[in-house]
Amino acid sequence: MSRTYSWSRRSLLKRLALGTTLAPLAASLTRRAAAAPAMLVSPGSPEAKAVQYTEDAKSAHTAQPGSTCANCALYQGADGSAQGPCQIFPGKEVKAAGWCSSWAAQM
Repeated sequence: MSRTYSWSRRSLLKRLALGTTLAPLAASLTRRAAAAPAMLVSPGSPEAKAVQYTEDAKSAHTAQPGSTCANCALYQGADGSAQGPCQIFPGKEVKAAGWCSSWAAQM
């Protein structure tokens, strides 16, 4: 059984008015969420342990010399920043000087 939707002009105008009323609220909530600082990944957390994350690449036993989060393809922080987001840890940040076993060279 298929339903067909027939929108009257009045129904459409009500929905449009509601949408334009709620749009600024949604925009401010989005800006507020984007401005909130992300939490830093704890090296002791289960997800960090799974990829051998460390906040200092020099202390990683299997890290190649010179490989850090700052020069990893998965790191999304700004150049020169002390920390930034990483694709491995959604919603969290890592230290730029850190390292994990998922390190991949930038192309």
